[in-house]
Amino acid sequence: MLWETVTLAFITITRNKLRTFLTVLGVVIGVAAVIAMVTIGQGSSAQVSASVASLGSNVLTIRSGTRAFGPPGGGESAPKFTLKDADALADLPQIAYVAPIVTGGQTVVFGNANASTQIYGTSADYLKVQNWPLALGRGFEGTEETAGAAVCVLGQTVRTKLFGTSDPIDETVRVKNVACQVIGVLAAKGAGSFGQDQDDIVLMPIKTVQRRLEGNKDVASISVALRKSATSAQGIKAVQAVMRDRRHIGLTQADNFNVTDMKELSSMLSGVNAVLTGMLSSVAAVSLLVGGIGIMNIMLVSVTERTREIGIRLAVGASSGQVLTQFLVEAIVLSLMGGVIGILVGLGLAYGASVFMAIPFAPSGAVVAMAFGFSALVGVVFGYFPARRAARLDPIEALRHQ
Repeated sequence: MLWETVTLAFITITRNKLRTFLTVLGVVIGVAAVIAMVTIGQGSSAQVSASVASLGSNVLTIRSGTRAFGPPGGGESAPKFTLKDADALADLPQIAYVAPIVTGGQTVVFGNANASTQIYGTSADYLKVQNWPLALGRGFEGTEETAGAAVCVLGQTVRTKLFGTSDPIDETVRVKNVACQVIGVLAAKGAGSFGQDQDDIVLMPIKTVQRRLEGNKDVASISVALRKSATSAQGIKAVQAVMRDRRHIGLTQADNFNVTDMKELSSMLSGVNAVLTGMLSSVAAVSLLVGGIGIMNIMLVSVTERTREIGIRLAVGASSGQVLTQFLVEAIVLSLMGGVIGILVGLGLAYGASVFMAIPFAPSGAVVAMAFGFSALVGVVFGYFPARRAARLDPIEALRHQ
């Protein structure tokens, strides 16, 4: 009996294909939008988590100023760090590795090829702090750091722009006016938390960058990796104590530097991303309501058009419950059709967005099931009133309807 009812529903709703398409379109848009938004949001969260995890566990970043990112806060610029600050941090028992960092944009040239990229002046410990392996070659040696040797390690993006698939080891590139020997190539990392290309980078000894590129002894930031036995709270407390002492900050004065825990940054970004995803999904879900109203409207029109048919069915012995079931099934079939198409469209849009945005494609079975179930619920809720109206028609009055 139920199968016959479903078959009859399919026959009925396919009589007018254009009207059926327009009816389910609202559900398709709503389901597709919700699935696409949630899937893209989950992919973004996964990208953030992976990017922060790639920095290594228990990593702290120290920057001058009161803001974790951007220019220093306050009316005056906070003093920069020095290499002696990094050396002082290296003596702390909680810290395993220290990497002072100086950054600047430069154009790197090899033959007729060039690449505008970020130059990172740092130490060999930078690779250990960032948990970043090498694909080719080696990192800096102690003597090269001390002497400020003109050697460099290329990110994969820079390597591709300058050398393609060729081996760049022992080749010489020009950074500004400095001839630099390539000694290594970093393993590919991909996009970072904010969409930046992490592989668009060149590493050089920090003294080389200070003396020959920047012309000063400033250190922009210091990244440290804590020992496994030390917690983030212990590391932050120790770093703050050393830096307050070295920067001569009084007991009643606020820090003119900040210490960022990468785990806290990951949690913050994931939280913001979850809120934005929820808001966008809520807005997208409104179209499901619109789609449900469209189904109810068409079903009411269908009841009016088929009044005489309903009267005949009631006259030959069909019960009010059978008529109600027939129209309710038609509404559910319409909404489920929209739900299935919407799921396919939503996953397709999410996949396309993940490829375009270079984020993981992270579909959720629970979200797909919820969207399918919600589309069925739309059919039940918005199809019940027209179905009840059809079931309550007076057979004699329905037969007289023209």
